[in-house]
Amino acid sequence: MTPGLRTPSERICERCGRIEVWDDDAGRWQLAVNDEGEPHTVGSPYCIHEWDINGTFVPFDDKSDAAEA
Repeated sequence: MTPGLRTPSERICERCGRIEVWDDDAGRWQLAVNDEGEPHTVGSPYCIHEWDINGTFVPFDDKSDAAEA
């Protein structure tokens, strides 16, 4: 089995706190909502968003042919 590609499902702006989640149906990032259906932190409309990308997310799972043999 070859490693599978993983994609992030949530991102948070480090500057304004905006939270977005990936919507598979729409094929784009959407503003996250809480359990009551209200949006989380919207952030600043003037923010040049800096998403929480720090190198800890691993885009490929660690399963490989050797691990399953």
